[in-house]
Amino acid sequence: MSRTRTLVAVAAALLVVVVAVVVAVRVLGGDEAEERAERARSAGATFDDVVVLAPDDAQRVLWTDWSGIRAEVGTDLTASSPVDEVQDMLDRGFDADLTATTALDSSASTMQESFAFSPATLEWELFTQSERAATLTMRLGGGVSTDDVADALRALGYDEPADAGGTWLSNTDLAISGQVTPELSYIALDAGRGLVFASDQPEAVLVAVDAAAEATSEPVPREVVSRLGTPLSAAAYDATYACSALAMANADADEQAEGEALVAAAGEVNPVTGFGIGAEDDGSVRVALGFETSDQARTNADTRATLAVGPAPGQGGDFADRFTVDQVTAEGEVVVLALDPVEGAFVLSDMSNGPVLFATC
Repeated sequence: MSRTRTLVAVAAALLVVVVAVVVAVRVLGGDEAEERAERARSAGATFDDVVVLAPDDAQRVLWTDWSGIRAEVGTDLTASSPVDEVQDMLDRGFDADLTATTALDSSASTMQESFAFSPATLEWELFTQSERAATLTMRLGGGVSTDDVADALRALGYDEPADAGGTWLSNTDLAISGQVTPELSYIALDAGRGLVFASDQPEAVLVAVDAAAEATSEPVPREVVSRLGTPLSAAAYDATYACSALAMANADADEQAEGEALVAAAGEVNPVTGFGIGAEDDGSVRVALGFETSDQARTNADTRATLAVGPAPGQGGDFADRFTVDQVTAEGEVVVLALDPVEGAFVLSDMSNGPVLFATC
């Protein structure tokens, strides 16, 4: 064989190897993505898993691990548990500052009595809000199936869809009108995965269904959510929402001036790319702030640490009245604040609503 033919043969062989490697990487990548998607839809999923089910345009993503909360407050409920026991669980969860993220609190009693599912049996709840709509994605548990839910919706008078995957429609004649959140007006069921989707707008239900089927969303930077660990309840915001909802602009003029002075004294502050706060089962709270670069994160770790131990204009008093700061670290492009709440303080509830000085943009 000539030298030219030999080189061509070698090049062709190398090309086959390269193509095989690329195909293998793509297949493995696809398998990994699908594994993550199935994990997100499962009963034992964490917030880091489930966030990929949120609609792409979600700006505010709220997580409630109902299974974990029931275990944390020491209640063992079923679909037939009395309403007062469900309310007792909610009260205990509220006292532990673990239910600020749910959209179902005021609806729980009626749900337990009439919907076949409620916070007494749900595994978890993902509540999202965007400029367009709000949606609920919920994982059934406690032996409750989508057939049970469908039977309950028929009994309640919801208009049944033509196909099993369609949208159930409530109407003003329902006996439960005014007793549950408007987010339960339109409902869709995924029998294969035990998921329930709901919204106050019919088109938003379909958006939630599609988002869960694709399971590729990243409405808040993934690294921000992953730094929250495995919270029982959590809130995560994109940059636009965080810089509005947590801004010192929500405070009165005197408090804004105090905040500006405190920020100027603390040092350089950069805009956040995302914000997250989560409550753990050990009572601790983590805050994650995303930044454009790791250099910004290191700089802001010092700045935010200074702000988090001082006065809390807009919230009142000092942050020390609410928590102690155990540690502040820069992890890649994310600053993580580990907080130890003062007994009786509602840190997640307070710090997920503005103004929050150490989350300022």
